[in-house]
Formats: sequence, structure tokens, C-alpha cells
Amino acid sequence: MHKKAIKHLRAVDPVLGAIIDAIGPCTLAVPKDGSHFGHIVRSIVYQQLSGKAAGTIHGRVIALCGGEVTPARIFKATDAQLRAAGLSERKVQYIKELASRTKSKELAIDKLHELDDDAVMETLVQVRGIGRWTAQMVLMFRLGRPDVLPELDLGIQKGVQKMLRMRKLPTPEKLQKIGAKWAPHRTVASWYVWRSLDALE
Repeated sequence: MHKKAIKHLRAVDPVLGAIIDAIGPCTLAVPKDGSHFGHIVRSIVYQQLSGKAAGTIHGRVIALCGGEVTPARIFKATDAQLRAAGLSERKVQYIKELASRTKSKELAIDKLHELDDDAVMETLVQVRGIGRWTAQMVLMFRLGRPDVLPELDLGIQKGVQKMLRMRKLPTPEKLQKIGAKWAPHRTVASWYVWRSLDALE
């Protein structure tokens, strides 16, 4: 899995190649279960939180929704119940707005997989609370798009800083330039950069 991407990344970037060798096979896999809506809710929950904290809150939201997060079940939950699960006031508003726009078919959430990357971004950022980073997470971890570099992600910035022994965190613009050579496999490259934060400790 991901052999072509790894071969390319090793060839164009020896530093990343050494990280790939240290970490081993890429285990990035796109979940086939659930809905696009449920996954986008998950991405909103994970905004600006550690993975562990976000996972706990997301688990509570799933439980509150009876095992599956749908627009109808989000509406059935009260704001107080969603906040008790650990969501901030703002995230409750964002998720309710996403549910409303999905239910009204104003946003074609169920057809995201039919759109190209730019159209997916354009569709998602219309929703309050969904910015470029969240849309990129959906592209990478729900739709399995191969060439996404989340330049606003702090983990990616820290990973590249460590990898290249930079004095300062790279700016998003600098990160895009550094990552240009990884195309068209920037998703797998990003996965290795994230993993490297643990591997290079």
C-alpha cells in the first residue's frame, strides 16, 4: 500500500526518505464506514484539540446520537446535551449549522466524493466553522485524496521544522514551497511528517 508514493518521496527528498525508513510502512487508510456528514462533524470536534481529548468528546457525541451521527440526531440533541459532551458553544453552533444545511440539501455533502479537491474545499468552507484546515482533513481522511498538504497544521509545521532543523516554524507559504517536490503524493508525505514528531523525539 502506498508503494508508488513512498518510492517517489524517497527519490525526491532523502531527508523524508530517512524518516520513511525509520517509521516503516504507511498505514494511512480511508474509512469506508459512516457518512460524509459524520466524518465532517468529527473533523469539527477535533479542531484545536489534542487527539486524546477530541477522541473522548467525539465518543460522547456518537453515544449521544445513538451510535451514528446524522443531521436528524444532531437536531434531536439539545445544545446543553452537546455542551455536556464537551463541545464548546461555538462548535455546537457549527455542527448545528452543518446539520441544517445538509438536511435542506443546500450543501451536497453526500456527493462530496464526486467533486474535485477545489470544489470540495469551496463547498465545505461555506459552512461557518469549517475553514481550510478542516476541509483538508476531510479531503485526506474521508475522501482519500492523494495530494493534500495541510500547510496551516501546527503538527506539520513542527514536523518540518524538526526534520529540516529550522530555527523557526515554517510559514504556511514556506511549507508549500518545501512540500512542492512531494507532489502528487503530499498526503502520504504529510502522514510521515506527523508520525515523525513521535519518531524523532
